[in-house]
Amino acid sequence: RGPLAGPVVAAAVILGSGFQYEDLADSKKLSERKREEANLEVRKQARAWSIGLASAAEIDQFNIHTATLIAMRRAVLGLPFEPERVIVDGNFTPNLPWPSTATPRADATETSVSAASVLAKVFRDRYMRELDEQFPEYGFGQHKGYPTRIHLEALEHFGPSLVHRFSFRPVREALRTPGRT
Repeated sequence: RGPLAGPVVAAAVILGSGFQYEDLADSKKLSERKREEANLEVRKQARAWSIGLASAAEIDQFNIHTATLIAMRRAVLGLPFEPERVIVDGNFTPNLPWPSTATPRADATETSVSAASVLAKVFRDRYMRELDEQFPEYGFGQHKGYPTRIHLEALEHFGPSLVHRFSFRPVREALRTPGRT
């Protein structure tokens, strides 16, 4: 499940009471153009924001769940001041020194979590476009590391790159592909 390459990215956002932006929603439901607009608005209006990531190597070392918690922790610890409380989208919270609540689908109900979702998605998409310049044969700029037909065919043909998640089955299987050219 999820991308076969690249980092897991999390964001932390602290919004002030005057934050206003109508089109903020779950980042996966926004068009790329709307996400970019929302990203700019959040960065402009937020009291503070931070991005945290865990590399593909960390995903392989720990697992995707633990790496996600690491990315979340890095994002929150990267804030320029301490949050009063932390709301996490999901079922688990990272180990933090502040009150933390895990809320499934919080990106649909909490504006700050929606904002963080947008920042994380835009950051990761841009990151994958940069990786596309380093590894153009995989098409990261197009599929962002997700297991599309094009990506799976590239994996089969070229084998995995250094930014692939080797603990994910399709990447492991690509290592065993006989007669790869």
